[in-house]
Amino acid sequence: MIKEKIQEICGGKPGNGGVEEITAQALSRDKIIIRTSIIGILANVFLAAFKAVIGTLSGSIAIVLDAVNNISDAASSLITIIGTKLAGRQPDRKHPFGYGRIEYLSAMIIAVIVLYAGITSLTESVKKIISPEVPDYSVVSLVIVAAAVIVKIVLGRYVKSVGEKVNSDSLINSGQDATLDSIISASTLVAALIFIASGVSLEAYLGAVISVVIIKSGIDMLRETLSKLLGERADAELAEKIKSIVLSFPDVRGAYDLVLNNYGPDAFNGSVHIEVPDTYSASDLDELIRSITVQVYRECNVILTAIGVYSYNTKNDEAARLEREIKEIISAQEHVLQIHGFYINEEKKTLRFDVVISFDARDRKAVYEKIFQAVTEKVPGYELQIALDTDFSES
Repeated sequence: MIKEKIQEICGGKPGNGGVEEITAQALSRDKIIIRTSIIGILANVFLAAFKAVIGTLSGSIAIVLDAVNNISDAASSLITIIGTKLAGRQPDRKHPFGYGRIEYLSAMIIAVIVLYAGITSLTESVKKIISPEVPDYSVVSLVIVAAAVIVKIVLGRYVKSVGEKVNSDSLINSGQDATLDSIISASTLVAALIFIASGVSLEAYLGAVISVVIIKSGIDMLRETLSKLLGERADAELAEKIKSIVLSFPDVRGAYDLVLNNYGPDAFNGSVHIEVPDTYSASDLDELIRSITVQVYRECNVILTAIGVYSYNTKNDEAARLEREIKEIISAQEHVLQIHGFYINEEKKTLRFDVVISFDARDRKAVYEKIFQAVTEKVPGYELQIALDTDFSES
């Protein structure tokens, strides 16, 4: 609904940051993710086949487990493709904000696969420590394992860099997984060379150490993805950019209470309050709000579903003086981050404003009560309408 309204206002013309251009960018992003995932699948299936044969012939549990890891990587890439396709579905009646968060779910599944692979690898390594077997390496097998290390390093860096470029957690996790696999393969190669040189087999011990690293990586991936699903504070740079756009409009004195809700990578809906003169008419506000909505969408790809309005006094010099004095009193209180929406109505004897108190305060309500008491003493006889506010983009 909101996009359609913006489409109507923007005209949807390519090249001006309209809806069609942004939609084309999203489609291009999906194609990049899918193409990169297909490359990952082909590379991992190829490596898994070779390692499975070599590991079986040489009797190396480390190489066989390495082959299993490659299959899990291929599965991760397949999950990325499926997640990207599902996340790209258009909004509907049941999910009006779209399906973008499915990408986070696919990233979480990949993290679970990495965690499972690490636990499985650790279990098998411990079994081999308890009941060791003597491996039989050949020159050909070692050369292939060395080649696999190089392939996985290149693949891991490529997939992760593409993931960072298009902001895809699934690709980033797949790239990190591939890099970890290259470390496993490298450790297997080192263990083989040590065995050939000294007759001492260390691959089970090295496998156990690497397994712990994989488990930690899987837990970190899972924690990061769950944090995004729960909802994180908006990126400070994005929040500042939106506020600067809002403040660039004439007569807008302040931009406050910015809330951004994430519905997938680079997919935000939000709201903000603006402070404008008390002389603005309804038609003036309508035109201003529409212009801000369009500009923010064009430059940030963020849909402002609501823009609230604060008015500030322009006809009363006494109000301006009181505002300065009261703000000085409030700012002296510890943990006060901001005062905004200040307005005095002399006829009704009301004074209203919002105060933002930091989450660092042990008792935000106690700070609020001190402020209320101080302002009451400053302006007796006024009805105070003080709102305890939260800045969701607070750094």
